[in-house]
Amino acid sequence: MRILVMNPNTTASMTASIRATATAAAAPGTEIIATEPLWGPESIEGHFEGYLSAAAVLDRLATLERDFDALVMAGFGEPGREGAQELLDVPVLDITESAAQMAMMLGHAYGIVTTLDRAVPQIQDRLLTAGLLKRCAAVRGTGLGVLELEQDVERTVEVIIETAREAVRAGAEVICLGCGGMAGLQEKVAAALGVPVVDGVAAAVKFAEAVVGLGLTTSTGRSFAPPRPKAIGSWPLSAHLHPSAVRAQSSPCHTEFSAQTSGI
Repeated sequence: MRILVMNPNTTASMTASIRATATAAAAPGTEIIATEPLWGPESIEGHFEGYLSAAAVLDRLATLERDFDALVMAGFGEPGREGAQELLDVPVLDITESAAQMAMMLGHAYGIVTTLDRAVPQIQDRLLTAGLLKRCAAVRGTGLGVLELEQDVERTVEVIIETAREAVRAGAEVICLGCGGMAGLQEKVAAALGVPVVDGVAAAVKFAEAVVGLGLTTSTGRSFAPPRPKAIGSWPLSAHLHPSAVRAQSSPCHTEFSAQTSGI
């Protein structure tokens, strides 16, 4: 099977890190494709950038030339998943929910360590909407910006460990890394803490493999029915900004919506 992992920001080095973590988690025979939007913020640290990113991600999905069997959205606590579920015919998994779901299989309560403190309410809202907040003991910010995570990895790990200890003291028995930019750091953090540490990218890849393997996909009966046909000005935007970004016929977009938006 082929899994697309979407970095919601435009920082290519972060996409490479996410790709490496996803590939390491994938089973033999699973191909990982990782990409990022063609436009949008270089990092996402708040609602404004989150909504910009959501639009850019959906735009990228509408113009992607490669076919895939499942989508992993690698933004933690950010909007857009529901839109992707309406747009695509394949399963869509979000690293926030995947990390929390896996953590709840491993302990009574879990904690999340993320970047800036301003991200905490956004993540809590996402967990509340998903029905996963009740067993979350704590969401803690490290004070590190998203782009800072890559600047000094040793310092990043130290700060994550220190912050994770706060979550453990608050009752967390499992820790989730609350940013796609933290991908691949779970082993170092777990070794210092002595409790399981879940990387959302890896968890989402494994859940994607399971869902595809069972022959399941998103229900379109109600909440995530395909978008109704209507005119959308300048959509998809990437086809205007990057003329080479043309949707392939094999793209897993819902047919009705594709027909409405492919005349570019």
